[in-house]
Amino acid sequence: MPKILYSPASPFAAKARMSAAHAGYAFESVLTKTDEVPADLIAANPLGKIPALVTDEGKGVFDSKVIIQFLNRATGGKLLPKNADKRLEAEMLESLADGICDCAIACIYERRQRPEDKQYQPWIDKQWAKVARGLDHLEASAPKLPAKIHAGHIALAGCLGYLNLRFPEWAKGRPKLKRWLKKFSDKHPELAEMLP
Repeated sequence: MPKILYSPASPFAAKARMSAAHAGYAFESVLTKTDEVPADLIAANPLGKIPALVTDEGKGVFDSKVIIQFLNRATGGKLLPKNADKRLEAEMLESLADGICDCAIACIYERRQRPEDKQYQPWIDKQWAKVARGLDHLEASAPKLPAKIHAGHIALAGCLGYLNLRFPEWAKGRPKLKRWLKKFSDKHPELAEMLP
């Protein structure tokens, strides 16, 4: 059975696992501690980053965007719309959600990986400003949550789930996005279980 190597806090791993589950792609979740640099992770992704999908043939597929494309092909297009304009919207939503996560994670790493006297607050502020702009853009034009969701919706759910975990203050002044995540979780409880 294919495996997805993941960490429970990772929004990117959540996106990959939720996408596979939503598309009906059978897989085993393998909890992976990247700090330990496990051999199975390095074999799947030489960068040692999660998520990594390992096929039945032992081939490693990484990173989360590539995993989404792989899953979409493997499941006959269950994750991305066939219409070119709608697909572009889905891919841009996924990219925006991923970018918000990249910036939020950069803030976390700056605080965790450097001694307090070496942390560079202007860098943290710059990254958080990007997070805020992305969230404000989404708040102003919150995506609809149709019956048939796509990878962009799943990426946004993973992003907001991560922000709930690490930066719960994100939701202040953003009631539409807060309601969006609740609606996603209510409509898709089986996916919400995999949120960071």
